[in-house]
Amino acid sequence: MTQPTARPLAAPGHTAVDYEERVDFARLRAYRLARARAALEDGECGAFLLFDFYNIRYTTQTWIGGALGDKMTRYALLTRDAQDPWLWDFGSAVRHHQLYSNWLPDENCRPGMLGMRGAVAPSAGLMVSAVAEIAGMLRDAGLADEPVGADIVEPAFLFEMQRQGLHVVDCQQAMLDARVIKNVDEIVLLTQAAAMVDGVYADIVDALRPGVRENEIVALANKRLYEMGSDQVEAVNAISGERCNPHPHNFTDRIIRPGDQAFFDIIHSYNGYRTCYYRTFAVGRATDSQRAAYDTARAWMDAAIAKVKPGVGTDEIAAVWPRATDFGFADELAAFGLQFGHGLGLGLHERPIISRLNSMHEPIELREGMVFALETYCPADDGFSAARIEEEVVVTAEGPRVLTLYPAENLVVANPFSAT
Repeated sequence: MTQPTARPLAAPGHTAVDYEERVDFARLRAYRLARARAALEDGECGAFLLFDFYNIRYTTQTWIGGALGDKMTRYALLTRDAQDPWLWDFGSAVRHHQLYSNWLPDENCRPGMLGMRGAVAPSAGLMVSAVAEIAGMLRDAGLADEPVGADIVEPAFLFEMQRQGLHVVDCQQAMLDARVIKNVDEIVLLTQAAAMVDGVYADIVDALRPGVRENEIVALANKRLYEMGSDQVEAVNAISGERCNPHPHNFTDRIIRPGDQAFFDIIHSYNGYRTCYYRTFAVGRATDSQRAAYDTARAWMDAAIAKVKPGVGTDEIAAVWPRATDFGFADELAAFGLQFGHGLGLGLHERPIISRLNSMHEPIELREGMVFALETYCPADDGFSAARIEEEVVVTAEGPRVLTLYPAENLVVANPFSAT
């Protein structure tokens, strides 16, 4: 008797409906805050002071555009004594949170301005008053003598915290550990984000012809993703022809030519949850050298995916990939990011990070609910072509579940030339 196939992971669409359970955002918010609070309670800190905008979103469930979100102006405070975090945000965003982010008490949303990464000098006193406010809140909570965990921080702000008597330690490690296990809602959002890229690759294959420029493919991907509901297209790499080897990790205005090997990486987010999703194609026709490189990259990928299950160490995955010297690099640092794995969530590079550079020395045990991308890269023996493949996987009790579904078992030839 044929065994039933596991049901596909859900990519249910953008809207909420009354007749299907899709993403439960209240459950998602409660889960994330509980994970962050557990990380705080399990450690030495009396409070976490968060500037990393992914950590801020994880704990406060708020977001503003990246142009302001990365200026080290917005920050959040999570303390042992209070259920809800405090959030300091940019200008009128505070009033918007008070109107629409009703899971936060109004008084916990406050205006904040520290200098926008040094554009306003520390001598203006904004950091002095901000640290004094935080220190006063910690004193009132009886936490003044407890360490304060900070994830990322400007040196001037760190120095001011120390000057005012706060003992600052690292909490980024605790927050990354908190974020490593995804709940059902996070997995649905990651699946939805990947499904959007599935569709974009179908559009890319249709458009991938001689005469098209790399930047035109980037524009196409951006347009389609935003039309499909993406909230941020972080990057689209487009690499073709002689640019494939070595991998430059960017795009140009190069004109794509007949017989090129071309690969793309699409990095975007849906409701904050990201993709990192490479595919490689040949344009019109493929050479034996290009096909051989692709088959090798695919074999390395399949070997890595076959290892994925709870209890496996990340060193066991890294061990199936070639050493840097096997594909033309002096050492693992020089080849970092080519045979590579990285966690996905609100951030692009979360835990676990999988590579021969770090995993052989400090492996992480895979656990159910981890989501990460696996990437392989194989240079072709023609000296300039190369194949790049990436698959996103969820660790389940039964093994890996792949989120990235655009066909990649064999090298796809886009718009093959007629034999006539």
